[in-house]
Amino acid sequence: MKKKLTRKGILLAGGHGTRFYPATRSISKQLLPVYDKPMLYYPLSTLMLAGIQEILLITWPHEIELFQKLLGDGSQWGIHLEYTTQVAPRGIAEAFILAESFINNDSVCLILGDNILYGDGIAAILQEANASEEKGTIFGYYVHDPERYGVIEFDAFDQPINIIEKPTHASSHYAAIGLYFFDNEAIEIAKSLTPSNRGELEVTDMSRYYLQQQKLNIIKLGRGVAWLDTGTPSSWLEASNFIQILEHRQGLKIGCPEEVALRMGYINKAQLIELAKPLLKSGYGQYLEQLVK
Repeated sequence: MKKKLTRKGILLAGGHGTRFYPATRSISKQLLPVYDKPMLYYPLSTLMLAGIQEILLITWPHEIELFQKLLGDGSQWGIHLEYTTQVAPRGIAEAFILAESFINNDSVCLILGDNILYGDGIAAILQEANASEEKGTIFGYYVHDPERYGVIEFDAFDQPINIIEKPTHASSHYAAIGLYFFDNEAIEIAKSLTPSNRGELEVTDMSRYYLQQQKLNIIKLGRGVAWLDTGTPSSWLEASNFIQILEHRQGLKIGCPEEVALRMGYINKAQLIELAKPLLKSGYGQYLEQLVK
């Protein structure tokens, strides 16, 4: 019988958040609220929605207790959370090296702690990528300012031919979002990288390696999907407004780990009611109760 694919998750919550100074001089950017919940809840919910239940959070040594206080061991949501630290900003790709013992022999999915995904059908897209036996899967999203991102270039036949980190003059408007599904080879690929001019191990170089080996699947996300990068105060505010408008109009939460856990079968209704009790003075707790009713 063919062995079922297992995949671990990495939630990268590092970085100094200097673009948010002075707001982040004393707290991690990923702990700031995006409307009604911590920023980190959104990428965490994305991993959970993909079907990933074993997750490693990477952050700074002096901030790890704050994340542990917020998230615990994840058992309240039917998942397992572990923590490790980085001591210097050496690039996104270093996360695969730091997570080597956690990943072990499994495949891996990494998401950046300031990325928000929302849209009709996104759950199916994530779960398909998680179950895929492709060596690597990344996602392209059309943006008006591709120079800010890793850009996916395509040929005349719409086939991907290159991925370039923050090009001066981009030939494509498709940015690679901060979500990466890789096989176990990602660890050794990360170890083999040479630091870029920025002195970092670039995840773009990893994606390019998979592309050159014809082992990379690139999924273009359409107009029905919103990808929000909360990397600057302006984009953070835009994301907060976006979440507020949708939640107010629909009466549904976005990036709610408790709800995702219930929908995915990680917890049952009785467990959800217990999670709601200490939150009943807020609309968040009342929303969780309504999910059961």
